[in-house]
Amino acid sequence: MLDIHPTAVVHAKAELASDVVVGPYAVIGPEVRIGRGCWIGAHAVLEGRTTIGQGNRIFHGAVIGAPPQDLKYRGETSFVRIGDGNTIREYATIHLACIEGETTIVGDRSLLMAYSHVAHNCRIGNGVILANSVNLAGHVEVHDHAIVGGVTPVHQFVRIGTHSMIGGGYRVPKDVPPFARAGGYPLRVVGLNSVGLERHGFDEDRRASLKRAFRLIFRSDLNVTQAVERLQAEFGADDDIRTLVDFITASTRGITT
Repeated sequence: MLDIHPTAVVHAKAELASDVVVGPYAVIGPEVRIGRGCWIGAHAVLEGRTTIGQGNRIFHGAVIGAPPQDLKYRGETSFVRIGDGNTIREYATIHLACIEGETTIVGDRSLLMAYSHVAHNCRIGNGVILANSVNLAGHVEVHDHAIVGGVTPVHQFVRIGTHSMIGGGYRVPKDVPPFARAGGYPLRVVGLNSVGLERHGFDEDRRASLKRAFRLIFRSDLNVTQAVERLQAEFGADDDIRTLVDFITASTRGITT
């Protein structure tokens, strides 16, 4: 049964599934669509062309679908799309894209902790964790199961690879490779995210192959191009190594090493 607190302001054109719960003083705009099983906390603001999937929990004071903080934005028709099973904590912000027809995306089962910021045109994968006060600039990509530590600023257009982990408080100016642990000033790869990989079912053989690949890329005398060529020659049929190589070769901002 739809449960809307009497102090909430829900536009008549908003589309809410029949079992959505909306807390006190929440505001939901006319172009918002909310799926089954969602819970919206007190003082949350959902506006813009925002579509929210099923089973999401959006905590107090979060703002989703507001115009982007981009001076070039002139009211273009753009969107926010959030998948299923996400937890969006207190005062997190997720902004509309700033380009006509484009979408800011959050996938499924991710955790965006308090005060985290997802700027325009970002793409967040599945199972991602953004800790408290992570700030993603525009057009950032965070791939599946990546973890970004608290109070971390991420430069625009940076990509953060799958199953990587970035320590709290470090500036991220370049792409962070898949499966990596990164930290320090300036940011550098400090090793393989072995514990995270084990927790996600990577067996010993898979982890061992990735360790050998990381030694070639980050601990040998080879430059990145030479290391990628070696990886392609030695591990051509390995899906994890292919993921790593494809990420590196697609980089436009450069790779954290």
